[in-house]
Amino acid sequence: MFRKILIANRGEIAVRVIRACKELGVRSVAVYSEADRDALHVQLADEAICVGAPPSTESYLNIPHILMAAQITGAEAIHPGYGYLSERSSFAEACAALGVKFIGPTPDAIAKMGDKSLARAIAHRAGAPVLPGTEHALQSEDEAVAAARAVGFPLLIKAAAGGGGRGIRRVMSEDDLLPALRIAQSEAQAAFGSPEVYLEKYIPEPRHIEVQILADEHGKVLHLFERECSIQNLRHQKMIEEAPAPCLKPETRRALGEAAVKVAQAVGYHNAGTIEFLVDSEENFYFIEMNTRLQVEHPVTEAITGVDIVQWQIRIAAGEPLPYEQDALAVQGHAIEARLTAEIPEQDFTPSTGRLSEWTPPGGPGVRVDSHLYTGYSVPPYYDPLLAKIIVHAPTREQALMRLQRALQETRIAGVQTCREFLRRVVQTDEFRAGAVSTLFVSCLLKGATLPGGAR
Repeated sequence: MFRKILIANRGEIAVRVIRACKELGVRSVAVYSEADRDALHVQLADEAICVGAPPSTESYLNIPHILMAAQITGAEAIHPGYGYLSERSSFAEACAALGVKFIGPTPDAIAKMGDKSLARAIAHRAGAPVLPGTEHALQSEDEAVAAARAVGFPLLIKAAAGGGGRGIRRVMSEDDLLPALRIAQSEAQAAFGSPEVYLEKYIPEPRHIEVQILADEHGKVLHLFERECSIQNLRHQKMIEEAPAPCLKPETRRALGEAAVKVAQAVGYHNAGTIEFLVDSEENFYFIEMNTRLQVEHPVTEAITGVDIVQWQIRIAAGEPLPYEQDALAVQGHAIEARLTAEIPEQDFTPSTGRLSEWTPPGGPGVRVDSHLYTGYSVPPYYDPLLAKIIVHAPTREQALMRLQRALQETRIAGVQTCREFLRRVVQTDEFRAGAVSTLFVSCLLKGATLPGGAR
């Protein structure tokens, strides 16, 4: 086991990893920007070191500064959390060159699955269903037109280097294709440093369901069942996730897990990862991408399996074999996570900043809160608006829903505007309670339009 791990991240996920390190008896090193000098992860870590100015490009994305921090503190490994450097193969390669263990997959696996069009091809060869689309990044506008005609409308233009729901444009007809293509390429360049995009068939009102996998460095690949992630904001950012996914046939659950394992095996994957699928109204499912990192929503899977995914990320990186067998893993109850963000849903999810005059998280049976907040904390304007994850677990979905309603009602936060009331509104709809939602649910709810399932 490692003696010291540097966490190359901030916020609630840095706190989560620090706690995992403490339970493993491993010393932790926090990195922080000048804006995060008083952050909770800095207070909880055994050591802390400043890596730059407030903008992420000068601190949390500054690879030379992160690696220098590891050298200065004598860290043997780096946990990237999610976002930031977690899916950059160049960072994983730089860690290896420095002799520091990257807690995640190999640079080769990150690079292959980070290219979304290549990932589709790998999944297809592995036998996973893939949506009709282009097998490689588009090279010209003429190629885009020809490919779009072959795929058929409506379709999606997606950033080849994308992730986190960003870099996606829906195209309903050929007249809209080229203008949308140019915008998508510009967005992809700005968000991911690459203008490459590909096309994918659009499914009306799909469900977004993902499968958590764990793979050790000795050849064992397991899936930890699926999560429902269809409640997403207007930028395709997830808002509420639950495990297991409601209203799925047993054969669909089994097939999703088997497909996810095949994809991971095909790329020689190890550590934690997530295989994402779209599911249509007939429960046909299609691979869309693999996230080669820890997911924000990992706590719901931890709740239903009893597996500490973050600790096992560290154990796997240290060379330990997974002690589980697939047949021995079982779903225990139902878990739901609601993301509390500093955003205003009714104003196109505009971010909000401010100093917290109150932060009283919920508690009680079956409630877990992952957060970096404290009363007096100032929410900076430079970073992701995620404030806290409110996770509930109960024997049944109905009980979990009631527990989540109670937890959201108990949550007290003042000094910054949040999405709390909107989350409460979502959870109270008949459609959500019935599990009859799609990725269009939030936009329909905001517009007062007909919700998936036919209700208003």
